Amino acid sequence: MTAGAGVLLLLLSLSGALRAHNEDLTTREICKAGFSEDDYTALISQNILEGEKLLQVKFSSCVGTKGTQYETNSMDFKVGADGTVFATRELQVPSEQVAFTVTAWDSQTAEKWDAVVRLLVAQTSSPHSGHKPQKGKKVVALDPSPPPKDTLLPWPQHQNANGLRRRKRDWVIPPINVPENSRGPFPQQLVRIRSDKDNDIPIRYSITGVGADQPPMEVFSIDSMSGRMYVTRPMDREEHASYHLRAHAVDMNGNKVENPIDLYIYVIDMNDNRPEFINQVYNGSVDEGSKPGTYVMTVTANDADDSTTANGMVRYRIVTQTPQSPSQNMFTINSETGDIVTVAAGLDREKVQQYTVIVQATDMEGNLNYGLSNTATAIITVTDVNDNPPEFTASTFAGEVPENRVETVVANLTVMDRDQPHSPNWNAVYRIISGDPSGHFSVRTDPVTNEGMVTVVKAVDYELNRAFMLTVMVSNQAPLASGIQMSFQSTAGVTISIMDINEAPYFPSNHKLIRLEEGVPPGTVLTTFSAVDPDRFMQQAVRYSKLSDPASWLHINATNGQITTAAVLDRESLYTKNNVYEATFLAADNGIPPASGTGTLQIYLIDINDNAPELLPKEAQICERPNLNAINITAADADVDPNIGPYVFELPFVPAAVRKNWTITRLNGDYAQLSLRILYLEAGMYDVPIIVTDSGNPPLSNTSIIKVKVCPCDDNGDCTTIGAVAAAGLGTGAIVAILICILILLTMVLLFVMWMKRREKERHTKQLLIDPEDDVRDNILKYDEEGGGEEDQDYDLSQLLQPEAMGHVPSKAPGVRRVDERPVGAEPQYPIRPMVPHPGDIGDFINEGLRAADNDPTAPPYDSLLVFDYEGSGSTAGSVSSLNSSSSGDQDYDYLNDWGPRFKKLADMYGGGEED
Repeated sequence: MTAGAGVLLLLLSLSGALRAHNEDLTTREICKAGFSEDDYTALISQNILEGEKLLQVKFSSCVGTKGTQYETNSMDFKVGADGTVFATRELQVPSEQVAFTVTAWDSQTAEKWDAVVRLLVAQTSSPHSGHKPQKGKKVVALDPSPPPKDTLLPWPQHQNANGLRRRKRDWVIPPINVPENSRGPFPQQLVRIRSDKDNDIPIRYSITGVGADQPPMEVFSIDSMSGRMYVTRPMDREEHASYHLRAHAVDMNGNKVENPIDLYIYVIDMNDNRPEFINQVYNGSVDEGSKPGTYVMTVTANDADDSTTANGMVRYRIVTQTPQSPSQNMFTINSETGDIVTVAAGLDREKVQQYTVIVQATDMEGNLNYGLSNTATAIITVTDVNDNPPEFTASTFAGEVPENRVETVVANLTVMDRDQPHSPNWNAVYRIISGDPSGHFSVRTDPVTNEGMVTVVKAVDYELNRAFMLTVMVSNQAPLASGIQMSFQSTAGVTISIMDINEAPYFPSNHKLIRLEEGVPPGTVLTTFSAVDPDRFMQQAVRYSKLSDPASWLHINATNGQITTAAVLDRESLYTKNNVYEATFLAADNGIPPASGTGTLQIYLIDINDNAPELLPKEAQICERPNLNAINITAADADVDPNIGPYVFELPFVPAAVRKNWTITRLNGDYAQLSLRILYLEAGMYDVPIIVTDSGNPPLSNTSIIKVKVCPCDDNGDCTTIGAVAAAGLGTGAIVAILICILILLTMVLLFVMWMKRREKERHTKQLLIDPEDDVRDNILKYDEEGGGEEDQDYDLSQLLQPEAMGHVPSKAPGVRRVDERPVGAEPQYPIRPMVPHPGDIGDFINEGLRAADNDPTAPPYDSLLVFDYEGSGSTAGSVSSLNSSSSGDQDYDYLNDWGPRFKKLADMYGGGEED
């Protein structure tokens, strides 16, 4: 190979390497992470369903979509992992369009990209049309150096040899920094934006985004012709630390001439915020006796300024400590974390229970000259530990208690403990360590005073123990702290004296049981039931008496307790249960005060054969002719074995007809059968005597009568109905007579019912035949008749015309009278109706009665208000106020002539009769 060829190869290699490098640079320049569009638009209907897909945004990170996540600033819309925008709930779009921002961020690099999504409400109800994205145009930005001198222009577009247009790399616009709290003057120019196409055509500039056309509105503005952008007010970094705007360039017709360019504006932080503690008062605690370096609590203050600068870097320090005991610097604080720890020993709750620490937080990294400060209060409580053992206030205690008392407090043991009251470190626990081997006492703790109450839990007998010497030790519920020893004063002695009292006598063998045969004669000595007096040191006598003797069978000697019988003891008595008779006796001493005890004597009565057997059943029936049905008989005996069965059943020899007509067949020791001996026995009732003998020693016999009904039987061996009646004592003729009488009675009842129905029918027919004009009963109602009226009785009508004299009314002062009281005066003389009045005298009688009533001042109604029982409101009857006596006014009685012949007499008397 020649040198020229080697140079050529080297040039070719260099050329290939340069070409590859240029292509790699070109690829890197072409790949730019971000959304495919800056502004997405889609047509939607006004009503959107939950989960409905609206459009899809496309994002490229140059390394694949893995690790890319999407967010929106709207709660109503979300973006899926594939870039699909969907509704999170069913909603109705109220306006013509909805706009929100979609943010894509890389979880690895934490970079973020934004795109705007606009949803336009279609005017028709057609389904969603596909979105029509608008391509973004690039614009040019100037350096933020007012007035602008260097204009940043995009790379010119070139036509390469292949006819393809290649766009070179865009300018990277540096962020614009604006200090917060600027004093102006405003508006203050920030940058100037200019496109290289404004040399050819007029261009109008505008900005969009938060701070421009989105809240907060009009923080930034731009001169549409010159492209100069201004800030219009002071900035506050704590409200908005940065702004992301987009600059747009369009021609006079609104056509886009450049793609939008991103402008990032950062607000420079100023130290204008003091640190603020989360709580103004912090509460913490630390155990007493804690070692230095023990953690107590943490206080935290936040600064709204930028935490990456000194403006937001907070440092802590302790300003004051109260009280300053035992040292003025008992605590220290970590200047960066705010952790408070102990720095000195000597924390003692019994001396200082609480510390108040003032903590100061200062920004500017704690520089007191330039930083801003704030303070908070930390209250540190010293918690108690059991570093003080309880101690008795005295070395010995004493008490006394009567014997046989329980749950009685004998003595109160007082202790002193300097730990926190009513805590486990203070609560005392008492324990008897010696002097009470039988467990008669216990020491309980009073929850209020913490005293030990020595209490009797098991009765003490003075005759056995007259005094106790107890040793009691006290401790706490919580164990003592490490290194603390028990005090010798934690043990004390307790002397308890027992007082003697009069104790009741007692029966050593209470519920004493003896056995003897029933039927022993009165005066028989049964046993001696004596009691013992436990008071051995007292000379006392015991006397006995009966407390309970239901049958009054026993007697007790009042001096020695000997029991004798006062009557015959019967095992079959109702007072005996399960062969045992029980009686209770009382033993009382003569002490002061007297004491008594009871004892129960149980007497088991052994049975003797003193009850003869009784035949069962007492009544039976049998057929009048012998057949298989017989009467099974047995016996009952009040005694018990062996004084009961087997029984012997036999018929007596007298009267002879018994053995002639009946026979007894033995079945076993307790049962036998009674049957007919003859072939026929007339139906009827028969008393059959049977002798029953038990197996006692000696045996007892009894003759019992069984009533046997003999009756005719059917084929099944059962008594017929007629036969049963016949057996009761009625013959066939009597039975037939009874049946005929019943039949006659039923016939008479039937005839009477038929006669009553016929009479009712005739009566109804007669009423239909009466002429309605002749019927004078139009206004007369007939009720049940209860007699012949006033003519058949001797009534004194004067009692109906005046009230009874009220004799029970107490006397009143003269001249005093109730408004409804009848006046006092002479009684008028009413006419006396003759016993047999003449019909023509009725008018005269009525006139005389009316005249007497008009002249009687005592006749009701009186001239006063009378109150009667309320009987409802309203009445269907008309007013009766027009009724009056004849002397009070003339009345027209001519209408009586229209009432028929029965009122003719009254019409003559009161109507036209007087005129004749």
